Amino acid sequence: MAHMFSTLLPPHLLRRLGVWGVCAAMLLPMAPAQAQLNNGRLPNLGDGAEVPLGVERRLGESIAREIYRDPDYLDDPVLGDYLQSIWQPLLASARQRGELTPELEQQFAWEVALIRERSINAFALPGGYLGVHLGLISAVSSADELASVLAHELSHVTQRHIARMIAQQGRQGPMVMGAMILGMLAASRTANASSMSAANAVMVGGQAAAIQSQLNFSRDMEREADRVGYGVMTEAGYEPQGFVTMFEKLQQAARLNDNGSFPYLRSHPMTTERISDAQARQQLLPTRGAVPTTPMHAMMAARAQVLANPGIDVLRTIAAQANVTTLTAANQTKQAGVLYGAAMAEMKQRNFAEARQYLGRLQALGGFDVSAQRVVRLFAAELALAAGDAAQAVALLEPKAKVIANNDRATRIQLAQSRVATHKPAQGKAAAGDLSLWLNQHPRDATAWLVQASAYELQGDGLRAVRAQAEARAVELDYGAAVDRFKAAQLLAHQMASEGKLDRGGHMEASIIDARLRELERLRREQALERGIN
Repeated sequence: MAHMFSTLLPPHLLRRLGVWGVCAAMLLPMAPAQAQLNNGRLPNLGDGAEVPLGVERRLGESIAREIYRDPDYLDDPVLGDYLQSIWQPLLASARQRGELTPELEQQFAWEVALIRERSINAFALPGGYLGVHLGLISAVSSADELASVLAHELSHVTQRHIARMIAQQGRQGPMVMGAMILGMLAASRTANASSMSAANAVMVGGQAAAIQSQLNFSRDMEREADRVGYGVMTEAGYEPQGFVTMFEKLQQAARLNDNGSFPYLRSHPMTTERISDAQARQQLLPTRGAVPTTPMHAMMAARAQVLANPGIDVLRTIAAQANVTTLTAANQTKQAGVLYGAAMAEMKQRNFAEARQYLGRLQALGGFDVSAQRVVRLFAAELALAAGDAAQAVALLEPKAKVIANNDRATRIQLAQSRVATHKPAQGKAAAGDLSLWLNQHPRDATAWLVQASAYELQGDGLRAVRAQAEARAVELDYGAAVDRFKAAQLLAHQMASEGKLDRGGHMEASIIDARLRELERLRREQALERGIN
């Protein structure tokens, strides 16, 4: 069972820091006409200058640290690359519009985490940390709809909404605000009745008048995030219809009184004003149908559905959809999504022969663009590795490694994992070398550090392996564990030096370990102070 966010944050930390999360209220297109947006920024609610950027970043880190520890946190490179292909153009658009200032860009993390939750939700946290539930990816019909969600959440951060909430807390009291946000986060994670009762109990624990006052303030933020997010999204090249169709999904959910699939309707209910503004916004748009689903998105939606761990019965249902007689009459996009999902579902059940059958049918469709071809190839390698044929996985991916795109993290990680799985030292050396190049440019990649650790172990390079493990823990903001691993690496280096086994490269590695240990010990002390630990 998925853990609620309420279980992630210790009560003393909530009380001391007043942790804020702004859950997704979803993207009602309140913006004026796009032409107006292009002519200049509209006034915002304030810049949140009362709260330093560094304070907000540390608040975000305190939450992100707990999210990384949650079993429902997921680092899937394939889905992650798809998310980044949407997220990075939005960041560029916000930068060009002046919403993402150089100071904000430098001080905040701008990281998006995947949460293994079937509910349809997303949320923004202090310091530029965002979360996306797998249920959202599987529910949206296009990259444009997903872009509307991310643009909205991005705008919560760039407009300093959380800083304003913290400033507001000074007038309302930290316990009241902490209770409200804790209840919102808990509600966003589950539709389970008992869990919802617990979340509601937390909400009732504060003063009702103060909570209502803060909620009203939050609705102002939502309207601003709608306006700014719409401009960011459209100027990034995404279709404005993505906003419209997301609104239509919300509206339908509201008519159904929220069946639990739309937790943001509970945490941030749609007001009459927002709905009216959204309806008016639609009138300003050219009459267009919904943005069509692409094979790429259909496959990513299917992947998200399977990775959400829906249970054996659902996996069997997903696989069975590939055998419906009418599927052959469906368009390529529909077939691609169904066949990809069926192959993944069978792989999850370790029915490798059936998975290969569905993969073969998927490959036979043909006509995919380069991005979709890449996703199919990655799954073929993933299936080979899951079935125990690491050599085949390497053979599928290795030819592409020579011309690999800078943003193709999935191929790099999967190829390295496959090489390590061959248990051949030469392949481990190749994996470690490839990942070193990647980590030089992307040092905040915990998964890459862990795979590199395995690659070094395969070569018998224990010193670099332990250091890589330490770096992974540091990226996940677990400074205590990072310090422990750096100390272990330091002891190993001293032992190797005393035995005359430390070469020139080893001495350089030992120097890096010493410097990183001092840095992480400082960060751990700061972290302990924030937690109120003496």
